[in-house]
Amino acid sequence: MQHVAIRKSAGLAIPALVIANIALAIGPWLVRIAKAEGHVGPVAAGFWRLTLALPLLILFARTERGSAQPANNKALIALALLSGLFFASDLGAWHAGILHTRLANATLLGNCTAVLFPLYGFLAARTLPSRKQGMALGLACVGAVLLLGRSYELSARNLLGDLLCLFAGVAYTGYLVAADKARSALPPWTTLAWSVVAGIPLLLAVAFALGEPVWPHIWWPLVGIAIGSQIVGQGLILYAVSRVSALMVGLMLLLQPIVAAAIGWLVYGEGLTSPDYIGAVAIALAVLLVRDSERPLPADEMSLSS
Repeated sequence: MQHVAIRKSAGLAIPALVIANIALAIGPWLVRIAKAEGHVGPVAAGFWRLTLALPLLILFARTERGSAQPANNKALIALALLSGLFFASDLGAWHAGILHTRLANATLLGNCTAVLFPLYGFLAARTLPSRKQGMALGLACVGAVLLLGRSYELSARNLLGDLLCLFAGVAYTGYLVAADKARSALPPWTTLAWSVVAGIPLLLAVAFALGEPVWPHIWWPLVGIAIGSQIVGQGLILYAVSRVSALMVGLMLLLQPIVAAAIGWLVYGEGLTSPDYIGAVAIALAVLLVRDSERPLPADEMSLSS
C-alpha cells in the first residue's frame, strides 16, 4: 500500500508542475501591467504578491496543521524562513530585471534554476546523471535557447537587467533547496506561509529604498499575481518538490518560456517561427525522457532531504 501511495503522489506531482509553471509564466505579464496601469514598482509588486497571498496561506496552513509532523521544530521553521529570504531576493531581482532587459532575456536567465537545481540534486545524491538524464538536460537547454534565442539580445543596454535576472535564478535555486529541506517534515502550505512571512518585510524595505511607488492605482494585476503565481504556482511547486527528482522539477521550469512565447503570440502578436516550435518540442521530449528514466520507487522520487 505504501508503494502505491508513493507512486500515486509522484504521478500527481507531474501535472501539478505543469499547472504551476503555466501560472508562474503569466506573472511577468501581470507585473508589466501593474507597472504600466497600476503605477506600482516591480519590487513593490513582489511585496503585494506575498502580502495578498498571506491570509489564504495562513488559512490553508491551519487546515493542514494536524497532519504536520514537528510543526514547532525551530530548525525546520528557520529553513522555511530562510527559503523566504531567498524567494524575496529572487522576486525583487527578477521583477526589477524584467524592466531593464528583454522579456526573452529575463525568462531565459531567470530560469537558470532549470540547470542549477538538478545539479544540486546530483550533488546531494553524490551521483552522476545517467546517460538518459544527461541527454534530457542537454536537450532541454538546447530547446530553451532555440525557443528564446531569436529574441535574446546580449548588449550593454541589457546588462543590468540580465545580471539581475541571473541573480534571481540563483536565488530561486536557494529557495528550492531550503524549501525542500523544510518539506522533509513541514507540510507545503505551512512551509509556504513561513516563507512568505520572511519575504514580505524584505521586499517592502527594498521597494522603499529604491523609491518605488507602492500603493497601486488598480488591484486586479496584483491579485492575479498573488493567486496565480504565489498560491497556485508556488503552492504546487512545493507540493511536487518532495515527490519527484530535482531534475524533473528543473526541466519542468522550462515550460515557462513556452508559455511566455504563447503569451507573446496571443497578446502582443509576436509570430512564432520554426525554432520556437522545435525548442518547445525539445523541452517536451526532455521531460518525457526524464519521466521514463525515473524508477517508480527510488530515492530520487522522494525528498532530497529525507
